[in-house]
Amino acid sequence: MASVGAVKFLLCLALWLWNFLPPCQVGGGTAGCPLAATLSQNFSVLLLERGGVPFTNPNVSFLENFHITLADISPTSASQYFISTDGVYNSRARVLGGGSSINAGFYTRANPRFVKKVGWDAKLVNQSYPWIEKQIVHRPTFSPFQRAVRDSLVDSGVSPFNGFTYDHLYGTKVGGTIFDRFGRRHTAAELLASGSHDKLTVLVYATVQKIVFDTKGKRPKAVGVIFQDENGKQHEAILANDRHSEVIMSSGAIGTPQLLMLSGIGPKEELQKLNIPVVLDNHFVGKGMVDNPMNTMFVPSKRPVRQSLIETVGITKMGVYIEASSGFSQSNDSIHCHHGIMSAEIGQLSTIPPKQRSPKAVQEFIKNKKELPIEAFKGGFILSKVANPWSVGELKLVNTNVHDNPAVTFNYFSHPYDLQRCVKGIRLAIKVVQSKHFTNYTLCDRKTADELLNLTVKANVNFIPKHANDTKSLKQFCKDTVITIWHYHGGCRVGKVVNPDYMVLGVDSLRVVDGSTFDESPGTNPQATVMMMGRYMGLKILRDRLGKLSGI
Repeated sequence: MASVGAVKFLLCLALWLWNFLPPCQVGGGTAGCPLAATLSQNFSVLLLERGGVPFTNPNVSFLENFHITLADISPTSASQYFISTDGVYNSRARVLGGGSSINAGFYTRANPRFVKKVGWDAKLVNQSYPWIEKQIVHRPTFSPFQRAVRDSLVDSGVSPFNGFTYDHLYGTKVGGTIFDRFGRRHTAAELLASGSHDKLTVLVYATVQKIVFDTKGKRPKAVGVIFQDENGKQHEAILANDRHSEVIMSSGAIGTPQLLMLSGIGPKEELQKLNIPVVLDNHFVGKGMVDNPMNTMFVPSKRPVRQSLIETVGITKMGVYIEASSGFSQSNDSIHCHHGIMSAEIGQLSTIPPKQRSPKAVQEFIKNKKELPIEAFKGGFILSKVANPWSVGELKLVNTNVHDNPAVTFNYFSHPYDLQRCVKGIRLAIKVVQSKHFTNYTLCDRKTADELLNLTVKANVNFIPKHANDTKSLKQFCKDTVITIWHYHGGCRVGKVVNPDYMVLGVDSLRVVDGSTFDESPGTNPQATVMMMGRYMGLKILRDRLGKLSGI
């Protein structure tokens, strides 16, 4: 095994840190990149990322190809798909920049209530957001479809219209985007350019296998990581022999709890079943997994609609967010029957696991798609997302291979309050689609609620069995057509797995900085706050280590 050498910070997000001063970082994702860049201002950092770079991949770089990356289930894809045990198709990032390299690009800050709840320094938060915004955030071009969304939301009672703003305000607003006016994506990976070229080392295709611990003292202490390069060769990155050196995990809500368990921190019984040596028994690792359930409404159109991702959002006081996308059935790579943001596009059969692709299943799939009117594929979608769901699930290892997905259960709508809010959201979404602003824009006649609901039911957006009353019972419709908007979080919650400074409880020199620590998704879309968290924690660590010398 090759040795990489001493590092001060090792970041275990999607990137790893090598030769860093206080922490060593694992994970080069949405939080990991700004964190590594910030720490490298004063300390040597080794950042380890299991995926490649986003800059040369057109499916990552351009808005018009957004859906293609999500549909790519190859081993080299920037998106690693998984299917939760609930039967919902989902994705996790496998690329430098993390989720910011494969998401819909919407940028909006957290509710101030969230900042207060997690105990962050509001002044430092307000310094950290603009650092992100000045580098990679843009004002959307605002398509005619999104204008129809805005006007329909306001007419439906989601008021006032708050204009263009990053702030989380009740009513309807236009938010920021990481796509520029040419449709090119700007990811968290670009934030690494703000780091020190002398102190920051980034390794891609470097998959961390496990964290290395010294267990000779009273408490286990993280001393480095073992990672594998793209050729399958293993290496060991060791922290500098300094009391401030640490490993920082930023591998996301799936990767971080998975890697902690593979390293011996987790429920003792589960670890022993897989013959993983137990470093620390903590049955909360992998628990508290939450995903914001989303349901969609087709917006049929008789005219071609320009592609747009999330630009407009309705922030309601009834616990749902309304967003929209359009035009993702019109790229040169499209087939006749695809559903853009709702599910993988290419062939659509990628949503059926290979072993289940029997001739009968394929024919049934094609039959259902052909029954949908062509107008459904020329328009867009209204998205209804439940804010702060109360339904909670868990993550468990299925084997000891870090490349494989763990088993994830979100238990969508297991709490009745989530179902109540979903029904309210669907009623609002129907009202929006039926508004004069959309019928005038799409040149389509006003459709009944049953007709709109039936379009989604027939789209086969997940693997959940459908029921005959899906268009009659909105509760059943919510359950049967639930999908994800990729805002899952939890698995390493504060007070259970980490302390308020995100240090892992019961061990030394190991920290977690990513969305796995959240018990709710911040704001309507979390990426702004996850990036800000990376910058914020970097500044906080520098301030704690250097005091006034940090200049913070």
